[in-house]
Amino acid sequence: MADFKRLSLVLLTSCAAASLAACDGASSVASPGEGVIVVPAPTPAPAPAPTPTPTPTSTAGTPAASCPTGTTDVGIIGNLRSCRIPSLVTNLTLPRRAGTAYEINGRVDVGVDRGGAGTAGTAGNLTIEPGVLIYANTTNAENDFLSINRGSTIIAEGLANAPIIFTAEQNLRGTATDESQGLWGGIIIAGRAPISNCNLSGVGGGAVNCENTVEGTGNVIYGGATSGDSSGVMRYVQVRYSGTVISPNNELQGITTGGVGSGTRFEYLQIHNSSDDGIEIFGGTHNLRYFVGTGIDDDTLDTDVGWKGFIQFAIGIQKPVNNQSDNFMMEIDSNNNEDAVPRQNGRIANFTFIHTSTNSGTPAALRPRGGADFTFVNGIVVTQQACLNVIAGTTDNGGKSTIRPANPAIDEAGPLRFNSVYFACSALSAETAQGGVTVTNAEQAELVAGNNNVTNGTAAGAVTGGYLPAAAALAVPAFNAATLNPAGSAFLVQTSYIGAVSGPNDTWYQGWTCNSNRANFGSTSGACTGFPTT
Repeated sequence: MADFKRLSLVLLTSCAAASLAACDGASSVASPGEGVIVVPAPTPAPAPAPTPTPTPTSTAGTPAASCPTGTTDVGIIGNLRSCRIPSLVTNLTLPRRAGTAYEINGRVDVGVDRGGAGTAGTAGNLTIEPGVLIYANTTNAENDFLSINRGSTIIAEGLANAPIIFTAEQNLRGTATDESQGLWGGIIIAGRAPISNCNLSGVGGGAVNCENTVEGTGNVIYGGATSGDSSGVMRYVQVRYSGTVISPNNELQGITTGGVGSGTRFEYLQIHNSSDDGIEIFGGTHNLRYFVGTGIDDDTLDTDVGWKGFIQFAIGIQKPVNNQSDNFMMEIDSNNNEDAVPRQNGRIANFTFIHTSTNSGTPAALRPRGGADFTFVNGIVVTQQACLNVIAGTTDNGGKSTIRPANPAIDEAGPLRFNSVYFACSALSAETAQGGVTVTNAEQAELVAGNNNVTNGTAAGAVTGGYLPAAAALAVPAFNAATLNPAGSAFLVQTSYIGAVSGPNDTWYQGWTCNSNRANFGSTSGACTGFPTT
């Protein structure tokens, strides 16, 4: 096993693009699923992004003379005019203007919660133009976050050469470093799609009045019965230095989604240096592709309470040194409520996960727990720890087993499965026994049930240059991810390779991401401590 303290995560500066693609512990939330996964039609691989019109001016230079309508002038930071976003947004566009940055001061709500039926409150919409810079101030950093409430939308559609950047004031003042994190609360998006953790007694999962509160917010409510609900679009977006801890086991992430529906579009997202999870998904039916997580302190991807959806083309690279306990590349939770419905049902394809934790409290790279009917295909996992930390057993084990046959009566799609995954780990399993059976044997049985898995790989055989597929991984036959699509949908696409990228000519992650000591993607948007100049 390679010495990961010496594994260089400085990546090639001219790499090139693929085709398409929780908190744990006491506060982890339950997870089941909702019937059939609903997915939108796929988006073709984008052509090189057009130059915005009018051509954006560099943020370097003179502060703008004034602020756009709907925002408040709160002075100058460096060479930028600071324009405060109102605490309640009903209909606002943030244009890209030379010498302008937009401030989040405290909690900013888009719309007022419209309820699971969409008949209450007030709908709102926030539109953000390509290249816009938004920051949270330092006055009440732990309380600074953006909340898109149920029935409202965010249209944050950047470009490959003009990403939208959410960050903290320290970043603007030049005091943020590659070790900075947890400087503000991040982005919360709440929708009306089904969840399983209803906060009302006697209400079934997926009901219109099955709802709950996003942790750390007090009253951001999510959940409902509208699988195809739309909360808008986020494309070519960076979220930097987020993830504040409100209290133990009560945190905000880079992006938190709650009950977000499949009508919402998430593509080309980078979460950098979140002090908690990169993205935490509480139920809902939305999908995600082209995701980059760098320097995340807890779980890079965390799913809970009945999420049903797809993820394709994901790169996760943790900090070079991460001593936080209980941090996984991906955690799939149920919070001891494994047979609540809807059950979780996820399909994860084409991922490259570089897990760096050596803390004994984080025993594995992946933690799929009970109530998680997941399939992983075409992946590369590198860690000094074990590959998997699962709940397994030949009995129901209190309803927690991930190794059970499909049971439509409880919305169960079947056991955990892996196909064409290259594991470079210290061991397959992180546990010794549970439910009266050796977990390692149970996990081995799961892997054997799949095809073309490598369970004894090496770091050198997995990746080269930090994240590009190495020879041994390239030799693994790819699984046709398109066969996992439900009838009538085509979100997952077939590839001829495993991992998030096919090699140095695969550049989907370049240009719109920022560079750090976690991962140098050869990005024209510059270092994560700076900003684009074109």
